[in-house]
Amino acid sequence: MEIKTINQLEKQAMKKSHTELARIGFALFFLVGVLVYSFATSGGVPNNMFLAIAAVFGGYMAMNIGANDVANNVGPAVGSKALTMTGAIIIAIIFEAAGAIIAGGEVVSTIKKGIIDIDAFGSDTDSFLWAMMAALLAAALWLNVATMAKAPVSTTHSIVGGVMGAGIAAAGFSIVDWGTMGKIASSWVISPVIGGVIAAGFLFAIKKTIIFKKNKVEASYKWVPVYVAIMSLAFVTYLVLKGLKKVWPSLVNGFNDIMFFTVEVTKKPTLETALLLGSIVAVIVYFWMKKSIKAKLGTLANDRGGVNILFTVPLIFAAALLSFAHGANDVANAIGPLAAINDAVMTGGISSKAGIPFWVMGVGAFGIAIGLALYGPRLIRTVGSEITELDQMRAFSVAMAAAITVIIASQLGLPVSSTHIAIGGIFGVGFLREWLDSSVSIENEIAQDKADIKGEKKALNALRNELKHLDKKIEKTEQDYGRITTLYRLIDEEEEVLKKAKKNLKKDKKNLYVKRDAIKKIITAWVITVPSAAVMAAGIFLMIKGIMT
Repeated sequence: MEIKTINQLEKQAMKKSHTELARIGFALFFLVGVLVYSFATSGGVPNNMFLAIAAVFGGYMAMNIGANDVANNVGPAVGSKALTMTGAIIIAIIFEAAGAIIAGGEVVSTIKKGIIDIDAFGSDTDSFLWAMMAALLAAALWLNVATMAKAPVSTTHSIVGGVMGAGIAAAGFSIVDWGTMGKIASSWVISPVIGGVIAAGFLFAIKKTIIFKKNKVEASYKWVPVYVAIMSLAFVTYLVLKGLKKVWPSLVNGFNDIMFFTVEVTKKPTLETALLLGSIVAVIVYFWMKKSIKAKLGTLANDRGGVNILFTVPLIFAAALLSFAHGANDVANAIGPLAAINDAVMTGGISSKAGIPFWVMGVGAFGIAIGLALYGPRLIRTVGSEITELDQMRAFSVAMAAAITVIIASQLGLPVSSTHIAIGGIFGVGFLREWLDSSVSIENEIAQDKADIKGEKKALNALRNELKHLDKKIEKTEQDYGRITTLYRLIDEEEEVLKKAKKNLKKDKKNLYVKRDAIKKIITAWVITVPSAAVMAAGIFLMIKGIMT
């Protein structure tokens, strides 16, 4: 029987190792393809080898964005069972790539968030190239480490840390805009707090207006269309402001060409325009949801499960739209430094803005898609089910928080991270559940369990010390032997009591709706993201400089 079990374990280990090797092989195939294409298309250009290597770093960064950051968009939908893992990955791949290619823009800032003074490099193009390469590789390595640790972190903060560290190594601490860095650091608190409050607020409203009602079906018919319409308003506004801002002038010009009236062309969409478009869609969605729910009234169960069903389709749309907006915005984290390097290599100068060749955009878009497909499930599970248990209405509240927080923050000029907002939203709904279910008693039980364990350990150590003392006696009396026998029995009993106390602690910890270990791990990863990426980038920059000079 034991040999059979060992054989089964060996087969599972071999299968897992083969799968992992296949993933690594596919990732390497993509990176080699990027290297060959970049080198082949830039032949004859000075420093084209730098560009080819930088393209590999950009592809590696994009894959890590796909593996880590995209989980925030689809994780809640998967955790709530609105989407299967396969379905979520397919939707995310399509919409992430579409967002990057369609709405990623034609120009990108070479220095993310303006955290360093580009003029400090002067005409030293080589140092600029080395700094951007170091920033890309450091950010990618940090994201890889975070993904392996199952910690969702901000890719924007990763590249910010990389650029800052490489910039300091290249030109000293004066190159950094410390005011901007202060704002970025404040987002570690601002983002999760706002996200958590909004998510908890929406979940509480849903519970108050639907779940706590006796006739949940009737309440659902009245209120679900309202909530979904609000979601539509928020997401269309979010999509216009964040997902379409880089291609807005082109869209408006195209609209003017086919309509009998013209709309003023602005550099980017205004809040008023975004809200108007969102309101139009919200009205349409409201009446569509009314009609849809009315058709289901006879089949809906008058319980929580029946209500959850109504939020499934809106959640799928939310995952798709969040992925599109993420692809349009965060692809710059992978290709911003790469576009800067490409521009510097091709022109021989340094610019704060750089055009994006289609192949560079392709590296970012397809890298994100490949990283998501190969390694995304690990973080999707963490976000969707390992922080707190999610159902459709809870996941809906998290998605609402993600959209609304970004809109509010962008208008107030507050720095926020989409990763921190989503995780903060999950914390928010989890803590609301604990508060509603009076989990203070569970906290007290955990504290008592810990005290019991401490006491039992103390008693067990005392018995073992006494036994050790008696065993050392060369000449033992009959009374000593009797005591030794008693001590062995007491130690066995004490170990059993300690085992039971640990089991009770584990059981009580499971009753907490938000896993405290997950909170500690994630917050620690957030706090060390910028400094970790910065230290790595500085080291890589100095290494490159040492090799090249």
